[in-house]
Amino acid sequence: MDYLFTYGTLQDPQVQEYIFGRILKGMPDALLGFKKMENAVYGRYPLVLQTNNLQDKVQGQVYEVSENDLKKADIYETSAYKRKKFPLESGGTAWVYIENSK
Repeated sequence: MDYLFTYGTLQDPQVQEYIFGRILKGMPDALLGFKKMENAVYGRYPLVLQTNNLQDKVQGQVYEVSENDLKKADIYETSAYKRKKFPLESGGTAWVYIENSK
């Protein structure tokens, strides 16, 4: 199993039901060294930007997910985002959707 840190629409139970076919069980956690920008993608969706300042942090939820779940989330997030692993405040690591600057 993998872990997915979410900070936007992937926390919405209706979105989870649509993408994964179930509601995910999450735990609060935080992404250190990032800031969250609202309405940054398509003028509607949030984005986290890495600042490398550990005083900056983004609150969110972390979910245990399968490889198949991650593939479904990749489709939902579109090419506007890319998935990369980062450490969390809890000490674990999780996949996070960040800007796909190609």
